[in-house]
Amino acid sequence: MSNKIKDGEFYKAFFTMTLTLAFQNLIVYGVNLADSVMMGAYNETALSGVGICNNIQFFLMMAVTGCCNGMTVIASQYWGMDDKTSIKKISAVCMWISLAFALAITLFCAFAPELTIRLFTDKDAVVTQAVEYLDIIKYSYIIYALTTVLLAILRSVETVRIGFYVSLSSFAVNIFLNYILIYGKLGMPEMGVRGAAVATLVSRAIELAVVIVYVFAADKKLKFRLSELFKTEKQMFADFFRTGSPLMLSSLSWGIAMSVQGAIIGRLVESAIAANSIATTIFQIATVITYASGNVACVLIGKTIGENGTLELIKKRSKNLQLIFLGIGVFSSLLLLLCKGMIIDFYDASPETYDLTNQFIWVLAVTIIGTSYEAPALCGIVSGGGETAFVLKNDFIFMWLIVLPLSALSAFVFKFPVVVTFACLKSDQMLKCIVAYVKVNRYNWIKKVTR
Repeated sequence: MSNKIKDGEFYKAFFTMTLTLAFQNLIVYGVNLADSVMMGAYNETALSGVGICNNIQFFLMMAVTGCCNGMTVIASQYWGMDDKTSIKKISAVCMWISLAFALAITLFCAFAPELTIRLFTDKDAVVTQAVEYLDIIKYSYIIYALTTVLLAILRSVETVRIGFYVSLSSFAVNIFLNYILIYGKLGMPEMGVRGAAVATLVSRAIELAVVIVYVFAADKKLKFRLSELFKTEKQMFADFFRTGSPLMLSSLSWGIAMSVQGAIIGRLVESAIAANSIATTIFQIATVITYASGNVACVLIGKTIGENGTLELIKKRSKNLQLIFLGIGVFSSLLLLLCKGMIIDFYDASPETYDLTNQFIWVLAVTIIGTSYEAPALCGIVSGGGETAFVLKNDFIFMWLIVLPLSALSAFVFKFPVVVTFACLKSDQMLKCIVAYVKVNRYNWIKKVTR
């Protein structure tokens, strides 16, 4: 009877946290969609410039998220043991490393902005718009890192609602500022891409302020003091690099690979850059439940191990989660197809961009089913269980040895249609499903990573 009660609590926590995180991510991507739609209505070249800069933001996001995922694997097991002191110490490690990444990227963008942009495109008009946007948006990178780490710390102890409220406030501020600064409304000057950058910077600052107030004044689980946020010890760095660094390196590798993908797309026809920007934004919205489910699975599987859950219980939960992931994939695919026409119509896109975006989305509607299974299975269940090195090896093999070489051949050697190259770039999402199924159901990923 007690196991049934515990299982009921487990799935209730899973769905509650997943839906809360999904709504939070939906609002975050809604900000990106608003930026994209407003810039698209303003100028398609400006849209492409912002899209190029989003590659840099994505790389930072992957670096910081990877660091947070590594921290979450360890912290969630400590949460199962009710060891709050160790959670704070491993969180401080994550904070130091994430800020180092953010500072390095900010400095690179500050001292070599045009060089940075030309890594992604050789279109001079797009470069000009992107440099204008980057000149302001680079100041948001450190703010973003701080906010993301603080929210990840809270998520590792099953506190997720604050993230939703933070994102909601940011969304409202960003939409309003975009409207008045991009187009020059309510007496403000027309700033174009610079207006979009200012709007995002201000909304990021508000996010951080709200999170800081919550962490130090309202949170009752960890009760952080400011001195504890950066206070750790050498053994925690050792623990992080042993268990958490593979996830951090995996995300970094993924971030670099996505930048290379962006560079491949950026060297095709200009309409491909805008189409990729639109399709990617729509795809992000359709996958909010997918990535939320992976984050939650990591926390709850780690907590189950930290609580010394039986092998039978862990097996049962992981099998049920896999079925849930597949259901999410089918739902997300249908959602993507139902919404694609309505969202594309928001953009003032050329006929070539419109047709290419539509083709891209049909590719994503297929691959999203694979993404919804393999990503939470590997990054949620397997990583949450303590087997973090496997994710790094798997991502490296598929991305660097299969996807990128195949895509480069398609684009520059065989000169296949753009949509074929795009499909090659997304092909790993289906191939990884086979590996994910075999790995998860062998159960050799169950490991204790705490002291």
